[in-house]
Amino acid sequence: MAEQPIRVLIAKPGLDGHDRGAKVLARALRDAGMEVVYTGLRQTPEQIAATATQEDVHVVGLSCLSGAHLELFPRVVQLLREQGADDIVVLGGGTIPAEDISALRELGVEEVFTPGTSMHEVVEFVRRRVHL
Repeated sequence: MAEQPIRVLIAKPGLDGHDRGAKVLARALRDAGMEVVYTGLRQTPEQIAATATQEDVHVVGLSCLSGAHLELFPRVVQLLREQGADDIVVLGGGTIPAEDISALRELGVEEVFTPGTSMHEVVEFVRRRVHL
């Protein structure tokens, strides 16, 4: 029986209109053998959480360059918990100030990847974290 692939949702919450990094990451995860769903731009936390549960993903990767990460990322975590999907790993990325990373972790974002992080590092983190 074939091994189930890791399923990842890449999402751009809020009004941020730049998605180059999210698309590069989505491609790297796909090239590493994962199934990737990309939501596109300007998604609400409610849309992201609903898509994550509907698509039965293992990981949600949130990308934010607008500075709204402290509001948007924890809201996605909260909504997933409310839907009984607290087993989904939530990751963050984008232009996140170093001083906000510990706050995001305390609020349920498991890891935060900032500009300059190698795609290999993200892929390996996901593989280590998701046990199928």
